Amino acid sequence: MKSESFRARFIILSVIVCISGFSQGMLLPLISFIFENRQVNATINGLHASGLYIGVLLSALFIEAPLRKYGFRPMIITGGAIVGLSLLAFPLLDSIWLWFILRLIVGIGDNALHFSTQTWLTTSTPQHKLGKVIAFYGLFFSAGFMIGPKVSELVTIWEPLPFLASGVLTMMAWPLIFLLKGAEDAKPEDTGVQASLFNTLKNFRDVLKTSWVAFLFPMLYGVLEASLNSNFPVFAIRHDFELSEITWILPAFSLGAILLQVPIGGLGDRVGRGKLINILLALGVAVFLMMEMFSGSFIMLLLSFTLAGIFVGSMYSLGISYMTDITPKTNLPAGNLMAGIMFSIGSISGPVVGGAIIGTTGGAHYFTFFACLILVLVVMNIFFMQKRKAAVR
Repeated sequence: MKSESFRARFIILSVIVCISGFSQGMLLPLISFIFENRQVNATINGLHASGLYIGVLLSALFIEAPLRKYGFRPMIITGGAIVGLSLLAFPLLDSIWLWFILRLIVGIGDNALHFSTQTWLTTSTPQHKLGKVIAFYGLFFSAGFMIGPKVSELVTIWEPLPFLASGVLTMMAWPLIFLLKGAEDAKPEDTGVQASLFNTLKNFRDVLKTSWVAFLFPMLYGVLEASLNSNFPVFAIRHDFELSEITWILPAFSLGAILLQVPIGGLGDRVGRGKLINILLALGVAVFLMMEMFSGSFIMLLLSFTLAGIFVGSMYSLGISYMTDITPKTNLPAGNLMAGIMFSIGSISGPVVGGAIIGTTGGAHYFTFFACLILVLVVMNIFFMQKRKAAVR
């Protein structure tokens, strides 16, 4: 039975994104485990993890035009099929370079799927419900991402098994879009300007002028998500943690995000997202410094990863809501794309820097790196808020 209600649309889009989050959460640590067992260099391991996000970054330059032309449903179908088929191809193409290409293709498909679902929601959600709705959307992604690392343990049974499980689930998820009545005609708001690469770049320029600070928080989330899920397994194995311990610690970050993501999103609607982000980031700095102090303790890392998820695990959804607050509605597709680009930049740089720190220092100051980055973003957001307040006066 087809439905056209906002609730039905939200649920179906969130389920699709949940399965996508599951695939990403499984793929990052899974390949890190495999490469570490094959004694692949930690820096190369980190660089390899960036393949998915390079795909996201490259596709961001060309994805707005087809979305405006063909609409949301064709892009979701295309993205979901690309991700599912690529995951199923990993066991068939067992090569470090072919896996890098497959990761890049998964990134392209993921971006088509995420950009379409995210833009659809941000352009159709009433303003007074925006924070809560985007928080629920982020919660579904985090729930999938949390389950992914545990499923990666299936590699101990049979190496291709987690790839196959994830691929099959993805191929089952995206066809849910056919349950939505009227979805075939749903498109972004018409701006009257022809969609092209030139106009996309122009829109990027415009949205950066109004909303540059909001994109720092998806970038931060990208650094955390990609580095923790690809570098931390290497760090932990070299510090004598068991595989089962690692696959409990990693999901704790997503669990923390899930626990309070919706209340945090609703709180942002009431008290202002800029102020709330500063408070959460300051608490995040303290948590990552605590991780540095107790980096050899399973219990303390499990607790710290949970707290980190609570305080900074909502930064992607908060950043999207913050961007929507300060961006003209006609430029929201470009804003969502720019959020994806900044997320990709963070996701590419996080594993590279994290892998380099682990490779050269054995992991010393690995968590301090995150604390310093978060502190810099707090300062930049305070600067933006003060400048914007002065402009209003």
